[in-house]
Parts: sequence; structure tokens; C-alpha cells
Amino acid sequence: MADTNTNPEVQEQQNPEQFLQSFNWEKYEEGIEKVEDNKLKEFEDLVEKNFVETADDDVVEGTVVHLTDREAIIDINAKSEGVISLNEFRYNPDLKVGDKVEVLIDVREDKSGQLVLSHRKARVIKAWDRVNEAHDKGEIVNGFVKCRTKGGMIVDVFGIEAFLPGSQIDVKPIRDYDQYVNKTMEFKVVKINHEFKNVVVSHKALIEADIEEQKKEIIGQLEKGQVLEGVVKNITSYGVFIDLGGVDGLIHITDLSWSRINHPNEVVELDQKLNVVILDFDDNKSRIQLGLKQLQKHPWEALDADLNVGDKVKGKVVVIADYGAFVEVAEGVEGLIHVSEMSWSTHLRSAQDFVKVGDEVEAVILTLDRDERKMSLGMKQLTPDPWTDITSKYPVGSKHKGIVRNFTNFGVFVELEEGIDGLIYISDLSWTKKIKHPSEFVNIGDELEVEVLELDVEGRKLSLGHKQTTENPWDKYEQEFAVGTVHNAAIDEIVDKGATIKFNEDIVAFVPSRHLEKEDGKKLKKGDVADFKIIEFNKEFKKVVASHTAIFKEEEEKNVKAAAASSTASEKTTLGDLDALQELKDKMEGK
Repeated sequence: MADTNTNPEVQEQQNPEQFLQSFNWEKYEEGIEKVEDNKLKEFEDLVEKNFVETADDDVVEGTVVHLTDREAIIDINAKSEGVISLNEFRYNPDLKVGDKVEVLIDVREDKSGQLVLSHRKARVIKAWDRVNEAHDKGEIVNGFVKCRTKGGMIVDVFGIEAFLPGSQIDVKPIRDYDQYVNKTMEFKVVKINHEFKNVVVSHKALIEADIEEQKKEIIGQLEKGQVLEGVVKNITSYGVFIDLGGVDGLIHITDLSWSRINHPNEVVELDQKLNVVILDFDDNKSRIQLGLKQLQKHPWEALDADLNVGDKVKGKVVVIADYGAFVEVAEGVEGLIHVSEMSWSTHLRSAQDFVKVGDEVEAVILTLDRDERKMSLGMKQLTPDPWTDITSKYPVGSKHKGIVRNFTNFGVFVELEEGIDGLIYISDLSWTKKIKHPSEFVNIGDELEVEVLELDVEGRKLSLGHKQTTENPWDKYEQEFAVGTVHNAAIDEIVDKGATIKFNEDIVAFVPSRHLEKEDGKKLKKGDVADFKIIEFNKEFKKVVASHTAIFKEEEEKNVKAAAASSTASEKTTLGDLDALQELKDKMEGK
């Protein structure tokens, strides 16, 4: 039975496409069937039009006719269908039957008689034309993110490996690059280096274009006091940057919380969504100041209405300065404890001597101004005032021991107990030593015995003395070195207008120049040992004046006085004898 497909009558009724599909090649080649010349010409034209010549390296378009787990079967209108590994379609995971793809014939026939096609090679051949066209026209292209690399990502675009810098992935900083690997994304070709065959793409450029439109719309609607939703974009030590949908605003650290914080990350975290209020912005609205704490009621407004002066409160030390410490008694409500209110001592110290940041302390409210939102606190008020019974504890004349706390040019401050300080004037430190500065006599921190000299309860002042705790040696010296007493000593120093001699550790006497003269008319020199007579002793001013000359001058005066007395007596005796002789003569003469 003859094949109806080769029947000339049937052939005439068929159109060229039907004829091409039903034509029997084998019978034609064996000469069994003859074909009219005009039909043969139509057939040849149709073959030339529809069938692919597998001998050249042209890129052709094929159709996916079947998909397996590992391969795609492609029809390119050749004698047989071709096969391509699905690995070449990793950039297009949505490949499906019926899709048109560009291919290059890699192997004309494998062992099974199938064409081996290459989609990758076909893409590379066409890629540069497409990349250049996309760059010139600013077109958006699809790319497959293959892997990470230093500074960014490698993207497959039309079969070419393009570079996606990390800064061009998104408008916000990227912390996890791996989330983009094996994803297909849209890009814009931003740079081509033809010499080195380098292509740079950007995804950020597409986002920025959309954001720019949103930005104009948002900026046009901005108003002070407006509340917007934003996302934490970046956190710094001084504040937080918020993305308001293409427009960035800054929340300064002081506007994050009513409470004091050391760093913004105590309040917010990256990518957190927040409602913020617009506090201010510049003329072109490029710098927007935002607030977070302003959306909450001020803590002072929520402060317990029954809290009054004199009440005890507890809180945490949040800031310390030399003059005092700030204590948070409620969230956002702080009170100042001045250093003078930390101790009853009048000797002020640094607040760090009493508390440190983070300490939980108890205090008494001293002042409270709700309108000005100010509060002052005191710690010393929690303990009794030591001056309450001062007269019974430290009466005048009583002796005590204290610690040297501070010096002044005129005296020493001694602490008898916490809150009780007294002053020792420099003149009350020693009976005998001439002290120019207290540091010559005592050191800070030394324990010193004192006697209460004066007590001013109202003025909270104590006058103390140290020398009064011992006997005044000048009482004894007043007798020992009385005027007229003679003592043996050596010349210690020759000074202006005289010399000094040391009788003991306390008594240093002055000898005027004219009182240094010796009996032979010469003067005493340094180191000479001689007797000295005290010619002046002043207990109050601790002044002693001595003289060597007075010793032998006194002897001379004694001798002069004796001679004069003897001469007077001789004169009296001679005159008396004359009178007696005259009387005797008169008797003899009978008178």
C-alpha cells in the first residue's frame, strides 16, 4: 500500500509546512518517490528557512521542550534535539518548557545522536552587545548573584561575570552579604571597562531612583511635631540615624530617653522600627532633628504628688562631679546631693570620697521645685548632727585626740570626729619653736593631741591648741634664766649687730656686739666658750639677751666702789686723829 504522504495528489493539496512535516526522506533518496520540480523548489526553500545548519558557530534560538532533574532538552529545528546541563541555567531558576533560549552548538552529535548545546557560550557571545546596549540606554538587567568576593559580590549578567561593590547593594549598610548569594536581582550597568573586560553593576542605583521620588514627597510634607515611623539605620556614640523612607534624620543621645544613658545602644538596636517626632529641620530639610523621648510623658509630670521636702528617697548615682552627685530617684527624675550635704564635716572634700556611679543611696529631700524640675538632696541628714551636744562632748579645757586634715598659712585643721573640725593657730602649736608654716611641725593624717580653747556653738567653730596639752617650759626658764644669772656657753653664730648662743634646745639668747668685748679689749668669736650674764628675759615674747662684758665690767665696778669706800674711810680716820692730837695738845697747854 502506497504511503498517502507521498501521493502527488495529496501533496498538491498540502501547504508547504504540512508537506515538509510529512515528506518521506528515505523514499525520496532511494528514488521510490518522485517530486515535481516546483514542489521540490518549495521544499528546498522551506528547509533552508526552517532547519538549522549545524556546521557553523552562529548563535541560534531554541525552545525548551522538556526538563529533567539535570538537563534541558532544546528544540532548535535541527535533525535532532539538543541537550544542555541545567547548571548553565542557575541564573534562571524559573526556566520552564516553552521558554526561548539562545544556544550554541557545542557538539554536533554525541553517542546517542543528540546535539550537545551550550547556553553559556551563546550568552557570552551575545552578552557584550547586550551589556553595552543596557549601559548606553540605562536599561535594567537581571543578574544572578554567584558568590561573595573581596569588597562585594560576583554577578552573572548575560553570562558575563560582573562586579557588584558592597556599597552598591543597598542604600543602607549591609551586614550580611550571604543573604544575597544565589538570588536573581535587578541591576543597572554603571561602568564598563572594554580594555580589561570589566563590568560594574549596581542595585542601589535602582533603589535610589525610587527613594528620590519618595524623598521629595516626604520632605514636602514634613512639619515640626509630626510623628513618623522610621527604621534604625546606624548607631553612633552621639546619636541614632533613622531612615524615614529615603530621608535620614538624627535622634541626638539626649533626645532618646528622659533618663541619662551612656550609649544609644542601651535604648535602640539596628533595624528596629520606631515612632519618632520631628523636632526641627534646616531650610532645605536636609538635616532633620528627631526625638524619641518626647513621645512619652515627662517623668516630672508623673512624679508622686505626695512627695515633699523632708521625705526620704532612694536612688542610683548616675553622675559624679567634684561639687556633688546626681541621683536618679525615679526614671528621668534626678536630684543633686551637694558635697556639703554628704557629711556634717565642714572640711569639704570631693563627692567621689563618699559615693561612686551606680551606688544605691538613701537621701532626704531638702528642696523640691516641680515647676523648675529641680530637687536637692542630703545624706548627712540621715545621721544626728554632731554639734547638737557639742558643749557636753567638747567643753573648754577638755583634751582630745584628732586627725590633721588640712593646712592653712595660719594654722592646722584637726578633725575630732566626722563633722567636728577645729582650728589650731600656728602660735598654739609649740611653746618654744618658731614655726613659719604648719608643715614644719606636723603632717596631714597625723594624730595630734589638742585642748579645746574656745567654743562657738552658733558659729559651729572650735578653737584648739596643741602646746596647751604640755607644761610651758618658759615657766621654768623664767626662774632658771632670771636676769642676773650667769651661764656658760659657746658663741653659736655671729649675726648682724651681735651673736647668738644656745643655752638649750629652747633658749637661744642674743648678745649685742658691745657685750662681746672681753676684758683684754678683744671680742669673742664663733666657737669661743665664756660666761654670760642674762641682762633681759621676756617670757611673753620668748626673748633672752645676754652679755659677757657685763661680767668683768661688774667686777671693775665693784673694785672701784671698794676703793672709793676705803679712801673715804682713810680720810675719816686721818681727820679724826688730827682732832685727837689737837685735843691732847690743848690739854697739855692747859686749855
